[in-house]
Amino acid sequence: MNIQRNQFLSIEQLTDSYLQDAKKSQRPENEKAVSFGQILEDKSRSITQGSVLKFSKHAASRLSTRNIELSDNQVMRLQDGCQKANEKGIKDSLVIVDKLAFIVNIPSSTVVTAMDQSETNNNIFTNIDGAVIV
Repeated sequence: MNIQRNQFLSIEQLTDSYLQDAKKSQRPENEKAVSFGQILEDKSRSITQGSVLKFSKHAASRLSTRNIELSDNQVMRLQDGCQKANEKGIKDSLVIVDKLAFIVNIPSSTVVTAMDQSETNNNIFTNIDGAVIV
């Protein structure tokens, strides 16, 4: 068997080669390491804060037929109530803002129905698993 010189790398050459590759794959010093938990928290925060509250056709119809007009402040409080419900793990929530009651599907950020005080006479709400009073 005839082995030619320089056909195989020496241990030193291999070590240098692998160490240089390892140095290339390291992050630059100005780039900060971020944990998976931090990324997950940032994403979930942006999702809950950035989610726009939607109104279903039924809820929009109810608002229209009942002559309910929401102020910007009420919409903001409704969104805040939805965010609080989300933090508690509520899926379908009753959110009460002033004298208005809203049933909201929290995962989809969708208002399912809306009613004012005159229609909550019985004070019975079904198919919810939590309530938020804002």
